[in-house]
Amino acid sequence: MASLWLAGWGVLLLSCILGFVVPSAPTYQTYYFDQKIDHFGFYEDSTFKQRYLVSDTHWRKPGGPILFYTGNEGDIALFSNNTGFMWDIAEEFGAMLVFAEHRYYGESLPFGNLSYSDPKYLNYLTSEQALADFALLIRFLKERSEARDSAVIAIGGSYGGMLAAWMRMKYPHVVVGALAASAPIWQFEELVPCNLYYQIVTNDFKKSGPGCAESINKTWSALNRMFKSDEGIRWLSGTFRLCAPLKSQDDAAGFKNWLSETWVNLAMVDYPYPADFLMPLPAWPIKEVCKYLRNPNLDDKQLLQNLFQAINVYYNYTGNTQCLNTSQTAVGSLDDLGWSYQACTEMVMPFCSDGITDMFEPQTWNFEAFSDDCYKQWGIRPRPKWITSVYGGKNINAASNIIFSNGGLDPWSVWR
Repeated sequence: MASLWLAGWGVLLLSCILGFVVPSAPTYQTYYFDQKIDHFGFYEDSTFKQRYLVSDTHWRKPGGPILFYTGNEGDIALFSNNTGFMWDIAEEFGAMLVFAEHRYYGESLPFGNLSYSDPKYLNYLTSEQALADFALLIRFLKERSEARDSAVIAIGGSYGGMLAAWMRMKYPHVVVGALAASAPIWQFEELVPCNLYYQIVTNDFKKSGPGCAESINKTWSALNRMFKSDEGIRWLSGTFRLCAPLKSQDDAAGFKNWLSETWVNLAMVDYPYPADFLMPLPAWPIKEVCKYLRNPNLDDKQLLQNLFQAINVYYNYTGNTQCLNTSQTAVGSLDDLGWSYQACTEMVMPFCSDGITDMFEPQTWNFEAFSDDCYKQWGIRPRPKWITSVYGGKNINAASNIIFSNGGLDPWSVWR
């Protein structure tokens, strides 16, 4: 599951759609702000252009509030187009909307095309640097005479929600409050058990159809048996219509991680309305998936054929996909690469599963193996205690005016 921690973990933000429906053609202007590459040192004095989007259609000047979206690990337009709550309340509150792009994502690349070419260029990809970006951008926005008395509310979801909460904690003089949706600020060290996340994902599938979670749980052993023979491996490649056929038993871990990530993503986009935040999906997509997974007592091939039909709901609901690409991340236009670096440095979030209280294969949290994978990919070692040292973990009694919101099916609700 190490690859799921490193890459698939980028799906953290999937729960970040803050409700309701965004206007079909949201109107905003695109701007760029010169930011220091390093806010906390003086030797690196270069700057980069941070992209941000502004909609002031409903802003009541002077002094109307500013709703400031603290961007996560992806193109900021993605969040602007999927954060319906802010658009819904803008007119009611006479608010300006600002969507600020996180450094190293979208167009906000501190070293341009070199930003991901070498770990030395990624040294400034941290939550602390991002929060400083937001603080200076807000200060710049409030230098306008019409905005000097405007209250600023930080808003974000998942990683962006964590940033919104931490923004209020670290810069209370800049933002008067924060709405942090699906923000797992406790998912560090041993603040909560590492298996709770997968338990909630499993419960979502249990609630969506009888036999569904049980069927998924049984697919792991069925897959293991199929991977024991060349014939079984060829059968899997054909049955799942894979773009790149499986070649050997060495492909088993990657294939199962891809499936695990699919179930996780479905849990985080299980909206009661059709959406295409990651993939074009129907309302309540898990219910659609579970229609194919009602009987956990089938033989291996029948069970896995049903599994293919089930994952097709996620990967091919439109019917336009000719083959399934297991090397393609299931998180659409989000940025796996940047998040894998963040997960390998300060955002160390333990995951584990037991296969009993959840529907996933048993996997322990092995920090040493995780650290070795990080070193292999980036040449760095993670610091698992850094986030709790910087932001306080559960010791946040001094903070105020932060709303932590979660949906009833939200897998991230256990970690805040």
